[in-house]
Amino acid sequence: MPAEVRAPYFVRSFERGLAVIRAFDADHPALTLSEVARACDLTRAAARRFLLTLADLGYVQTDGRLFRLTPRVLELGYSYLSSVTLPEIAAPHLEQLVAQVRESSSLCVLDGDAVVYAARVPTSRIMTASITVGTRFPAHVTSVGRVILAHLPDDEIEARLARAELTPLTARTLVSADALRAELHRVRRQGYALVDQELEEGLRSVAAPVRDRDGEVVAGVNIAVHASRNSVESVRRDLLPHLLATVARIDADLRITDPARAVSRGTGTHRSSSSRSSPAPRP
Repeated sequence: MPAEVRAPYFVRSFERGLAVIRAFDADHPALTLSEVARACDLTRAAARRFLLTLADLGYVQTDGRLFRLTPRVLELGYSYLSSVTLPEIAAPHLEQLVAQVRESSSLCVLDGDAVVYAARVPTSRIMTASITVGTRFPAHVTSVGRVILAHLPDDEIEARLARAELTPLTARTLVSADALRAELHRVRRQGYALVDQELEEGLRSVAAPVRDRDGEVVAGVNIAVHASRNSVESVRRDLLPHLLATVARIDADLRITDPARAVSRGTGTHRSSSSRSSPAPRP
């Protein structure tokens, strides 16, 4: 949003400080002052003030040239994670699912145009990128993102398609808004999403939506597999039934849990009127 239309209460310096923290990621764990200034569209003097303030607070460390985040940054996310019950409810079910299928499984929520991993039970590493709680990926290229997006109101789906950067991450990535729209409608009808090597070559994943006691989609659970071990057909035949059974158990637990505590206190998930319809039939 342009600065001139910000609300009167908006603290621009706070926004810039958060931007400095977000400049660091898996591809850029260490940055120079100039790189931070460039990434955040700040002057070197402003970037230096933010970095030194963060260093004084213990969130950044430096060797005099390169700056790095410290583990204390995890406190910012932990405050959120410790206040929500959804990951806690899902965790034992994910563990049981992983024991059954011997593949990794995660619970994700929607945050803006990305999915965020809120709980995860890994097995062997099958992606180039390391996935941990807090990892973010564009929602439209992930199975777990698609099952959440598919249950948004149609007008919101259109708005998201209009602003989405449909960049091909692999040769299989859907880069047409029409194709993605059709896929989301299909996911809504069938009750699950299967993404075949669109986020990363060799990665297949299947996901199903998690619903609260009102029938609203508040998250998604996936199973991720390596394409060399599991065909699309075997994912549907061997893994999907276990996934749907797991999601049904999580749904049942959410129905008997105070929704204000289990969901509304911080999943960040979009709650839409369209997702109040009865759950899509499970195949």
